[in-house]
Amino acid sequence: MPYDLHMAIGITILALSIPAALNAWIDRRLPIVSGVLIVMGGGLMAYAWREKPGGYQWQDLPTSFITVIGHYL
Repeated sequence: MPYDLHMAIGITILALSIPAALNAWIDRRLPIVSGVLIVMGGGLMAYAWREKPGGYQWQDLPTSFITVIGHYL
């Protein structure tokens, strides 16, 4: 479960970094916040992917996200 939680948080952070990056690009600013979010989200996903026994397959990502949501609701 903790690896699924790390993966779900990483996916969410990466999803939130996309609008921040687009906003910085449109305003012609340096995308510092979105860069930090991309590193954090990617790092969490890489950690979960590497540490989970057997790893993740692309098909497992929606299942792990739904498992985390179901566990906390």
